[in-house]
Amino acid sequence: MMRSNGKQLSTLEAWAGIECTVNRVGDTYFDQSHRNGHQDRIDDLDLIAGVGVTRLRYPVIWERIAPGRLEAADWSWTDARLGRLQQLQLPPIATLLHHGSGPRHTSLVDPAFPDLLAEYARAVARRYPWIDAYTPVNEPLTTARFSGLYGHWFPHGTDDNTFLRALLGECKATVLAMRAIRSVHPGAMLVQTEDLGFCHSTPKLAYEAKFQNTRRWLSMDLLCGRMKRTHDLWPYLRKSGISEAELLWFRDNPCPPDVMGFNYYITSERYLDEHVGQFPAWSHASNTRHRFADVHSVLAGRLVGVDTLLRQAYDRFHVPLALTEVHLGSTREQQLRWVADIYDRVQRVRQEVPVVAMTAWSVLGAYDWHCLVTRCENVYEPGLFDVRGPQPRATALAKAWAEIAAGSRPQHPAADGPGWWELACSRHERAA
Repeated sequence: MMRSNGKQLSTLEAWAGIECTVNRVGDTYFDQSHRNGHQDRIDDLDLIAGVGVTRLRYPVIWERIAPGRLEAADWSWTDARLGRLQQLQLPPIATLLHHGSGPRHTSLVDPAFPDLLAEYARAVARRYPWIDAYTPVNEPLTTARFSGLYGHWFPHGTDDNTFLRALLGECKATVLAMRAIRSVHPGAMLVQTEDLGFCHSTPKLAYEAKFQNTRRWLSMDLLCGRMKRTHDLWPYLRKSGISEAELLWFRDNPCPPDVMGFNYYITSERYLDEHVGQFPAWSHASNTRHRFADVHSVLAGRLVGVDTLLRQAYDRFHVPLALTEVHLGSTREQQLRWVADIYDRVQRVRQEVPVVAMTAWSVLGAYDWHCLVTRCENVYEPGLFDVRGPQPRATALAKAWAEIAAGSRPQHPAADGPGWWELACSRHERAA
């Protein structure tokens, strides 16, 4: 894996990831590894290695291994899987928390949460000292929004203070976790993931879009030690009840990622419109000044694209980048077109920006993301393998990603057609 900030790159690496969310809604935990059957199929790892990927984002999830006292942790499942990855020579990027809030005795807003996660991280590093890459907390900003601002996940907050308490707790936990891990493995890398979003708007809501487009970088700003009194969000953070000492702690304890992993979906770009009557009720939101609809920007014919957003990320942070989730929930043809389109855009932007890898997500598919995993409705989106039969079945995506892993563009005929998102934007342009 590339460690320097140089722009001269070798072949784009192909990584993969298993959807491993363990999120809490009320007193219920939703566990994707049980839903997709990986809990009971160690042979999945052989299938994934057969695609030719060079890294695997893999769960070493706190809630699963140590739901109670750390001294009573059950490592047996993880011992077997990580041992098999060693045999396959497929190095993991270990995820310790994936949209979760930890065991029942803590939460994202618990002041003890950062130290508790760091204690768990140290135990992981001691048990598996050969693991050289970690994501202690996946998508901290997204998780904090869903858990502290929108109320979807535990602790179901719906205010700025709860959102920011959750985010600062996750980011402090990441700093302390990496410190603990590096006390065991000094060279361990932080591969920090986050959603690569962008907010579009009508002219009236340009102020809100500007705020959200600054807020999207907040987790990375904290980790990189960029939180100073001159930060654009300083007044908002202080007004929301965060103390100066809490914010300056990150300035004094920087933990910049070795690789910034950004996840890009068709829903990552948003569009805000004050004409709420033209949009479905589920999209209606508000701030202290206006009510507005918040919808996927492609519905309004607006996409800046992953290549532009990767340039923005590098211009801000100057850290090597990876796309750590590439997935579209759609038909086989549209999934192939999405991967090919992302591949083409990444190859173009790599002439200017160090993008080291793109990641097949999720290898075994995912359940119930249509409702943000707040209900169990068994709505399944296949990935490289379809797990709805007796055994996982390779899909057309598996071959496409094998071609990417071998250094070439996907060759399936369906990959060359325009994606539905491109057609939607074209229709809006013609109408305008």
